[in-house]
Amino acid sequence: MNNPLLLPFDTAPFSTLKEAHFTPAIIDGIATTKKEIAAIVANTASPTFKNTVDALEASGEHLGRVTSVFFNLNSAETTDGIQKIAKEISPLLSAFRNDIALNNALFARVKAVYDQKEDLLLNAEEKTLLEKQYKGFSRNGANLNETDKETLRDFDAQLAKLSLQFGTHVLAETNAYELHITNKAQLAGLPASAVEAAKMMAEEKGKETGWVFTLDYPSYIPFMTYASNRALRKELSLAAGKKGFQNNEYNNEQIVLDIVQARHKRANLLGYQTHAHFVLEERMATSPEKAIAFLTDLLAKATPAAQQEFSELTAYANQKDGIESLQKWDGGYYAEKLKKERFSLDQELLKPYFQLEKVLQGAFTIAEKLYDLRFTEITTVPVYHASVKTYQVTDTDNNEIALFYTDFHPRAGKRNGAWMTSYKSQQIKDAHNDRPHVSIVCNFTQPTKTMPSLLTFNEVTTLFHEFGHALHGMLANTTYSSLSGTSVSWDFVELPSQVLENWCYEEEALLLFAKHYQTDETIPMEYVQKIKASANFHEGMQTLRQLSFGLLDLQWHGQDPSAIKSVKEFETAAFSQTQLYPEVAENCMSTAFSHIFQGGYSAGYYSYKWAEVLDADAFAFFVEKGIFNKEVATRFKKHVLSKGGTEKPMDLYIRFRGQAPAPDALLKRAGLL
Repeated sequence: MNNPLLLPFDTAPFSTLKEAHFTPAIIDGIATTKKEIAAIVANTASPTFKNTVDALEASGEHLGRVTSVFFNLNSAETTDGIQKIAKEISPLLSAFRNDIALNNALFARVKAVYDQKEDLLLNAEEKTLLEKQYKGFSRNGANLNETDKETLRDFDAQLAKLSLQFGTHVLAETNAYELHITNKAQLAGLPASAVEAAKMMAEEKGKETGWVFTLDYPSYIPFMTYASNRALRKELSLAAGKKGFQNNEYNNEQIVLDIVQARHKRANLLGYQTHAHFVLEERMATSPEKAIAFLTDLLAKATPAAQQEFSELTAYANQKDGIESLQKWDGGYYAEKLKKERFSLDQELLKPYFQLEKVLQGAFTIAEKLYDLRFTEITTVPVYHASVKTYQVTDTDNNEIALFYTDFHPRAGKRNGAWMTSYKSQQIKDAHNDRPHVSIVCNFTQPTKTMPSLLTFNEVTTLFHEFGHALHGMLANTTYSSLSGTSVSWDFVELPSQVLENWCYEEEALLLFAKHYQTDETIPMEYVQKIKASANFHEGMQTLRQLSFGLLDLQWHGQDPSAIKSVKEFETAAFSQTQLYPEVAENCMSTAFSHIFQGGYSAGYYSYKWAEVLDADAFAFFVEKGIFNKEVATRFKKHVLSKGGTEKPMDLYIRFRGQAPAPDALLKRAGLL
């Protein structure tokens, strides 16, 4: 069997790829990388930056390419076969990473270079790489005795397995549920686009009649926002909140407890008080105490506004429909009605001006105006699904900048949410600047038989958010791939994504792409003004919601979890200071909190709010000079987007901004100051 993954490849070889190719390629990649590591260790010459640090950085490149293809498919186009392979290879990869991290002879060589770093003539990026490698060993068990190293291996293998199980269960629960409606009267309140999409979903699922709604966001959100039938909103809301929390084979309660326990014991083994202390040592926040203080300070400022907004919404629902107690399944519905009344702003009136293709082209145009980038669709690159599109990215001199993939609509094998990822990192190798292959994956409203994909304004900001991450990857210009693009501190990585969302609220930007899908009429100025005016609508409640997630994360990871017996009880206590809606006994967030139990945000979810401080402060600089000001854009590109993780994030930010960020811009933008 010819295996395209066993050969060098530039673009991911999706057209010739079979599931059976992955395991042999990964086993081969592990073996090849072990040989590369063995060659570094066997070198009889004294350790130098070139023969040790450079060589270690270069090792495992092909394995990294193969695993990026595999794990990206496992998120965006998984199958039972791919999930089975994931369970097989994850322990192998975990053991392999430990083989490197716990290799005494390799660590000795890195340490020898590290110990003489003051005498070496290293540039800033080389110093960062050396420090990253040294800490990669010291923070992952290199100084442990042999018995403890074996214990660490066990923890890592266990965590790799548990994380996979967690994600598999959440996806299975998402796919298992459907709300099949056969009585047309139960569709009252829903926009025509949502009804048509539900009809298509019913047909796809083999239903002879009716409409099907699922837990995928493009189906779920419109129903929760517009459906007049309160009982069905409740049913759908409860189903979403039960993921991983039902008495079935996909229950995640014990997995959550096992994950936090293993993380805590691992951190203790490495000499840290908690997993949060271990994680945050290398973040901008530096400690859980500082992260909690940051969130608590925002909480104090946001709570009065949130409580006032909630009281107002409760009174509105009561006045409208006699709702005595506002529940979670009521919030979106009545908030949308109140927002529409207050600002005369109907999200359904906006959607015709946000055709997906035009919004994407708008993002491209903004990237061209800011960073001199051009995007040309190409059809010669293999893709993993027919709906995936690819673009060649060049600068104004036609130099290659990146390859860009887009994947925008929900499928059964695709997890919920939106994310940016990479199939190939940027690096400078053999005097050649090897350009990156970057992808954004979203779950936007599907086109129907009569309409193109029309985005809600929230989906517009989501697209810009992920495109901001993509620009961080595309504009990378570093020597080393491990420091390139989004390879930065987790509480800095959201700055490029969140700052780009700001352009969605600016008239000068909206005029570039907000055009009616049928008439090509530019969005009326009154709509633009209403978008701006409504930007802070329920900002207090939204802030409280984000803070609740960050605080829950730090509660899970900032203490000894051994006494925790009930996931639900623990979560309820953690939410007590941020709770607005009545508690729902059947629901639990933690059992589907993929960011912290499957993704990389454990002890780091606070970073979304942290990055909001940075993005508000950064965008204030753009506003001051002009949102398309070339000088400010060039500074942001030069000091943030192109630099990746080559220097400390705060140093990069201050170099761009000329000063440290202050929270005032965020509080002012949120209407909390």
